[in-house]
Amino acid sequence: MCYIGIPTRMVFKNAHLRGGLSALAVVLAVADVTAQTPQGQGLQVVPVVRGDHLYVSAELREGLRSDVRAAIDSGLKTIFTYTIDLRLDAPGWFNRTIATAVVTNSVEYDNLQRTYTLERRVDGRNVDPEITTDPLRVRQWMTSLKDLPLFSTRVLRPNREYYVRVSATARPSYGSILWPFGSGTSAQTKFVFLR
Repeated sequence: MCYIGIPTRMVFKNAHLRGGLSALAVVLAVADVTAQTPQGQGLQVVPVVRGDHLYVSAELREGLRSDVRAAIDSGLKTIFTYTIDLRLDAPGWFNRTIATAVVTNSVEYDNLQRTYTLERRVDGRNVDPEITTDPLRVRQWMTSLKDLPLFSTRVLRPNREYYVRVSATARPSYGSILWPFGSGTSAQTKFVFLR
């Protein structure tokens, strides 16, 4: 075999490769820690296991901003979509999604009757529509999910660590109608399933 080149140059390339791998390992470790820290200080998530279901509660702490309230009061149908993922906490980067649920809360104001029509859909099924004249009820309806039985505990293994991740977005999504987090916010909470 014939080697052409300066030996120190080959050592330099190997050192550069090791440095690149070390930098990649540091980036992956930081990304893993970042992915597992709670995101979205404006969104609070509380999972509770009761009986055969995992109940999920979530609340947007910022509530409705004045521009969102103005859009609602103008009669524009406003929809908040919550995507809830149940995931198995696995070592390393890859966590497995066990189940996903989509909850949409919508409100439409009728200017003639001066009433709000509230609608909630869980995975496409309409759940308890409501008509109200109370703006505080509208705020609570749009910004919170209370004890929704979204997942069965049959898919969970005992003594394993899981987490629930909630992502929230709003429509219409033009300009400043969204609250301060732009295209949406998300948060997650870990729990251990004990049986």
